[in-house]
Amino acid sequence: MKWLVLLHVLGATVWVGGHLILSIGFVPRALQLKDVNIITTFEKGFERIGIPALLAQIVTGLWMATLYIPPSQWFSLASVHHQYLWIKIGLVTGTLLLAIHARFFIIPRLSAQNLPAMAFHIVLVTVLAVGLLLTGLSFRYIYF
Repeated sequence: MKWLVLLHVLGATVWVGGHLILSIGFVPRALQLKDVNIITTFEKGFERIGIPALLAQIVTGLWMATLYIPPSQWFSLASVHHQYLWIKIGLVTGTLLLAIHARFFIIPRLSAQNLPAMAFHIVLVTVLAVGLLLTGLSFRYIYF
């Protein structure tokens, strides 16, 4: 169990940290200069570690969820853990939907004109990532 938590936290560190750096450090500069290359350059380097980190989080998260809650009980909202599980599933689903939308509708036509739409997606994914982090901590330690 401890190595699952370690892999999950390492994945979260990369995913959340990378998006915070992108949102706070790169997006404002890209918007100010109207330069899409600032974001695309970061994204190309980050995707190599960011996507595997997200996949590691999904796999280890589902694995740990089966240890806390038997899969036959996942559709219940009987406890706080059940509720946190559904919040996490919702946040991951939102992240994936935003990624699909960006990949097929924004990135192929990325230019200075639709840079604000891309920036909005990035900030929203960052907010979802922080939400995943807080919910994960809550799942483990029940803070909220």
